[in-house]
Amino acid sequence: MKISDQIIMCLQNLFRRKVRTALTVFGVIIGTCAIVVMVSLGVGMQASQDAMLAEMGDLTMIEINNYSGRDENGEKLILNDEVLHKIQQMNHVDVVTPFYQPQNAWGAFALYGGNSKRYKAELYNIYGVYPEALEKMGFKLEKGEYFSNTQGDTIEILVGGYFPYDFEDTRKKRNNTVRYWETKADGSMPDPFIDIMNEKKLVLQIKESGKENGKTIDLKAKGVGVLQYDGKSYETRYGIFISTTQLKKLEEKYNKLNNIKVSEDDKNNYTTAKVKVTDMKYVEEVQAAIDEMGFDTYSMEDIRKPMQEQARKQQMTLGGLGAISLFVAALSITNTMVMSIYERTREIGVMKVLGCMVGNIRSVFLMEAGTIGFMGGVIGIALSYIISYIINIVGNGLTGGFSGGMMGGGYYMGMGGGGAAQTSIIPWWLALGALVFATLIGLISGYSPANRAVKISALEAIKNE
Repeated sequence: MKISDQIIMCLQNLFRRKVRTALTVFGVIIGTCAIVVMVSLGVGMQASQDAMLAEMGDLTMIEINNYSGRDENGEKLILNDEVLHKIQQMNHVDVVTPFYQPQNAWGAFALYGGNSKRYKAELYNIYGVYPEALEKMGFKLEKGEYFSNTQGDTIEILVGGYFPYDFEDTRKKRNNTVRYWETKADGSMPDPFIDIMNEKKLVLQIKESGKENGKTIDLKAKGVGVLQYDGKSYETRYGIFISTTQLKKLEEKYNKLNNIKVSEDDKNNYTTAKVKVTDMKYVEEVQAAIDEMGFDTYSMEDIRKPMQEQARKQQMTLGGLGAISLFVAALSITNTMVMSIYERTREIGVMKVLGCMVGNIRSVFLMEAGTIGFMGGVIGIALSYIISYIINIVGNGLTGGFSGGMMGGGYYMGMGGGGAAQTSIIPWWLALGALVFATLIGLISGYSPANRAVKISALEAIKNE
């Protein structure tokens, strides 16, 4: 029997009992739809969690901490340029840089601008970084450029988007700052006292510790750029970036001014560094490799992994509930095929007498069962997309109303302000997997009845009325 004849016979048999076939297919539709929608809710939940974590920080960033300076065995740990170079050579590491802050010189630096150093900003959040790393780290410029000459005597400074508003007018006791939230009539932000990019009299001052009128060292400074505030990190809001080379020189001057002696190891030791990984899926691997070196690490993966485990369990639970519906549909397919065999016993006998191969008879019944599963899968997936769309419309409407109410009430904190996430997401692999699974359910359910059909005796089948 040709394959085309088998297909024609399969379709004729299915449409001969339209109501029964439709009811059986309907069971597969319900089961497929239940699985797809349930799993899509889990996928949507995981995507929402990733979006929420992305709002909190970069999912591909690892922070290395060496505050204790000792590993778990008490051995001294040094996080220096040599160690960072080794980390840079690791697989899947895009870039690494220290986020160096002078240990003994916190609050020892100030930036002045204007005539006679009229405007002053304390440099509490000053970071020493590798100049070439900032762009790869994802720090974007609002204006200006990245560092260009970090070996000269002029201190090149890259500042956060809101840092210019830290300048105070030293000649005033009241209203001595520009408040960025007090916008102009056209809605734009007010101009700060100092245009960091064009200020020609910018001076970085090193102060003697513990003395109000102690000795100071003034160094020429230059503002090379202003970073875009990314809405997440404090560094891009109020931070001040200087190359590690120049910041170490500033610290040496401070230590000399205050007669502070520092060992060579402490001079070259960083307490904090950051690693940018090429892709989120490699964060755990790179983080584990750095942990083995003895350093403490932190990344959003520490939060994301437990959340993923929870989401995966919920996906399995939801998918299991949907699978129950498909199992019931499988019983329905088996029942349909068994009933079909009883009704077509004489037909089976005639086929055998005419010389049809046993394999062909089995194929016809398996094809019928598989077609029921396939049709139910296709319609179920189409229905799942419709239900998913409705869920997202309703879910986004509720989320939007909630966010709007919170904003109106003054409690909106900016989390997730970029728009509501999808509650239900059906990726291509879920739709394809559901279709294959529904078809396999049909084939498996029809296997036993098909075997039963080929075992029927031809003579007894012909005698059957």
